[in-house]
Amino acid sequence: MKINVTRSSMPSFEEYCEEIKDIWESRWLTNHGKKLVELESKLKEYLGVSNIVMYTNGHLALEAAISYFNFPKGSEIITTPFTFVSTTNSIIRCGMIPVFCDINDNDYTIDVTKIEALITNKTVAIMPVHVYGNVCDVEAIEKIAKKYHLKVIYDAAHAFGVRYKGRGIASYGDISMFSFHATKVFHTIEGGCLCFNDDSMKLPLEQQKDFGIVDAEHCDYAGGNAKMNEFQASMGLCNLRHIDEYISNRKKAVELYRKRLLGVNGIRLLEPQEDVLSNYAYLPAIFDGYKKSRDQIKEELAKHDICARKYFYPITNEYSYSKGKYKRDTPIAKSISEKVLTLPLYSDLSIEEVDLICDIVLDIK
Repeated sequence: MKINVTRSSMPSFEEYCEEIKDIWESRWLTNHGKKLVELESKLKEYLGVSNIVMYTNGHLALEAAISYFNFPKGSEIITTPFTFVSTTNSIIRCGMIPVFCDINDNDYTIDVTKIEALITNKTVAIMPVHVYGNVCDVEAIEKIAKKYHLKVIYDAAHAFGVRYKGRGIASYGDISMFSFHATKVFHTIEGGCLCFNDDSMKLPLEQQKDFGIVDAEHCDYAGGNAKMNEFQASMGLCNLRHIDEYISNRKKAVELYRKRLLGVNGIRLLEPQEDVLSNYAYLPAIFDGYKKSRDQIKEELAKHDICARKYFYPITNEYSYSKGKYKRDTPIAKSISEKVLTLPLYSDLSIEEVDLICDIVLDIK
């Protein structure tokens, strides 16, 4: 069987069928149904957040977060290019200008020492990205945001269930977005959510994802449609029952990768962050000075039906639509993007498969 870079965690067929059985009885398929309400409640508890609004996917949730603040068109949002393209696209699609800040070489999150130099009179927000499950320097970011009166919108797509100093990671900043895409640690097939502390944000964000509708006869503004349906929510309810098992299995795979690859000349793995309870979302390896290049290793793995991914490559300010258009002095992000390879990691990746992957990487001539 081909070993993909990731593979969706799923409950048993019987468990999912049992979960969706009453949908046939109610015929309530979407529009804030019973399954969604239940999932929202359980996720609030699991994530340790005050408020949550569910979306049909994480990208629309991120756009909703930006739109909520009603920033003037052409405002600047400081972010990082070392991310999936959705982060950058959400800023541009909302009529804002992405200002790219470089990352640090330790955990590949935004370099907080370089943020202030990028702030102008057009800056309205910072959009940091928690990368591979590694968390940003949330305390330094909060300090900068308060000093310059900026909003903080976290792209936490990789950080589901991560805790920092005992707090759910989504309790930091003004809003955090989680992706529940099928490839994530926790998924609802497609899906996402926004988490926030300010109770007054709840109703406007709910209305925004439902056309701006207030009730059957009133619509306050031209909102969109980003509602999560009951089948997605049902998959989420099933997966949430098993999430601790999923993360525990991923941890075992990561520990074996580290045992086999840590300390090998030319291979660098991320170090665990202090005070962070990880979700073991990804296994990025930097190949720098190794006997073969990142691309050669990827090709060798592919010969054995093993799919590794150059994630993230290219960085988003190198894409054709953004290259040369936005500020992009990000040499560390570019350098890391040219050397990083994420190795297969998912809940049911076996110890034997991890050993096979490591054998191929280490034995390559």
